[in-house]
Amino acid sequence: MINNITVIGAGTMGHGIAHVFSRHGCRVSLYEPFEAAREEAPRKIREELQFMVDEECITPAERDLGIGNITMFSDLAAAAKDADYVIEACPEKIEIKRELFAKLDGICPQHTVFATNTSSLRLADIIRFLPAERQKLCMVCHWYNPAYLLPIAELSKFGNMDEDVFGEVYELYVRCEKQPICILKDITGMVANRLLHAQAREAFHLMEIGAASAEDIDKALKFGPCFRNATTGMLEVADMGGLDIWLTAEDNFFPALDNSEKACGAMRKLVEEGNYGIKTGRGFFDYPPEKRASAQAEFYKRLIVQLKASRNY
Repeated sequence: MINNITVIGAGTMGHGIAHVFSRHGCRVSLYEPFEAAREEAPRKIREELQFMVDEECITPAERDLGIGNITMFSDLAAAAKDADYVIEACPEKIEIKRELFAKLDGICPQHTVFATNTSSLRLADIIRFLPAERQKLCMVCHWYNPAYLLPIAELSKFGNMDEDVFGEVYELYVRCEKQPICILKDITGMVANRLLHAQAREAFHLMEIGAASAEDIDKALKFGPCFRNATTGMLEVADMGGLDIWLTAEDNFFPALDNSEKACGAMRKLVEEGNYGIKTGRGFFDYPPEKRASAQAEFYKRLIVQLKASRNY
């Protein structure tokens, strides 16, 4: 059984991944090389766990377990030397991940599983220079942001790993109340992000051509397709509606749908102007300084309502 876990990187994804494992009884070593991020991570972890307590999603005892089971490290070797499982949440640069895995190969026990949280880089490219025996213990374990509120975990099952080792990792994620799915092909974007961005491409296109306001496009998603898809997957929805009807509809719709090979011009323009969304105060919507914190809090509250509801799916 996997008990000792090392998380590499305490930033946006890493600190959340760490406290999911820790509050489910795993001993977590959280490695962060940058002092500012290392000092900030414990505060974020405490706040997020307390938020879950306040929303009656976890108990105070689970909060305390989550905090108590994490140890911060500034030294990679000290953090990873006893790990059963290591997951990195580093920037999406292949050179960084390759170098990290090479270092870990010299630090970790022979049985340690190496996982990457990437969804945009191919596993084969990341692990290419590792010894053959270590490559058999490498996989993608892709989480969605925020890691502690989104149940999905995409686990690569590309054939490089023995079935019993994969089964241990799968069991770990089930034990941590995640909803793991097996990805059978080493493809860019895995599965969830490909589904997300296919939908996003059309939503951005509809806004760009003025088909509806940004507010109404999001409203259409929240109370239409996404409302239904929260409990029912796309393939089941098609079965329920009738494949004959879907076939006719898609033959009619598909020629009119956006098929751009690049991100939409409206989003590109916003980024070029330095407007990245809530973190800069403006994106598709405006977030004035006095409303930024409340907008983010409401976003997380909606997600935790959905998380609690998903336990009944």
